[in-house]
Amino acid sequence: MSDHPNIHPTAIIADGASLGRNTRIGAYSVIGPHVVLGDDCVIGPHVVIDGHTTLGDRNRIHPFASIGAEPQDKKYAGEIARLVIGNDNTIRESVTINHGSGDGGGLTKLGDHNWIMAYCHIAHDCMVGSGVTMANGATLAGHVHVGDHVTFAGFSGAHQFCRIGDYAFLGMYGGVTQDVPAYVMASGQPPRPRGINAEGLKRHGFGEDEIRNIKSAYRVIYRSGLQRAEAIAMLQERVGDQPELNRMIDSILASERGLLR
Repeated sequence: MSDHPNIHPTAIIADGASLGRNTRIGAYSVIGPHVVLGDDCVIGPHVVIDGHTTLGDRNRIHPFASIGAEPQDKKYAGEIARLVIGNDNTIRESVTINHGSGDGGGLTKLGDHNWIMAYCHIAHDCMVGSGVTMANGATLAGHVHVGDHVTFAGFSGAHQFCRIGDYAFLGMYGGVTQDVPAYVMASGQPPRPRGINAEGLKRHGFGEDEIRNIKSAYRVIYRSGLQRAEAIAMLQERVGDQPELNRMIDSILASERGLLR
């Protein structure tokens, strides 16, 4: 228990934990000995933050979330691994985020300004960018890489080792088992590419010309009949005048599981 005015008397703060300025801890929450919390965080009641976990500033974590617990990986043998979360993230009720594992790089990482809704799960060794929205029940298996400004609709998810490119959109109940390039919208059961995330791009300030160029690039990748290398070469010829295509090209070149088709 603590007599600190920002810590509820029923909260348990382990020796060694570090709390930033003006950070608040709600009733019955538990903060482990290797946890570092930044300034102005709000940790609601019944939250558990454990492991070698670092949170930046102004994060808000809602009741019953479990942050920094051991990975759900049978190979995990107690090795030290970390979870690092950036600034200004909102993590809603009953979210689970596991720290990394020894054979997966030892790090799970989230960027800034992410909105993680209730009952989402982010597994060990995931790399999540900034501005990501995960609607209720969305799930990432281990080792998934998610770019910036990706949207996961409710109960969508990604198979382990998948890569989801910047500004992509996964539709409700869709579980992808291959990589989704930047800007692409995938939906259905099983999910398939359905065009680009045009509405999301508009909301993030992309202009009409940029969106038109991205639509054209999508057709080259998915509808031209070209092999991947040929399609990439064609897009690379355009990037001088269309730099927005770099995100799509980079996400395709990084693909190891193959592109969602």
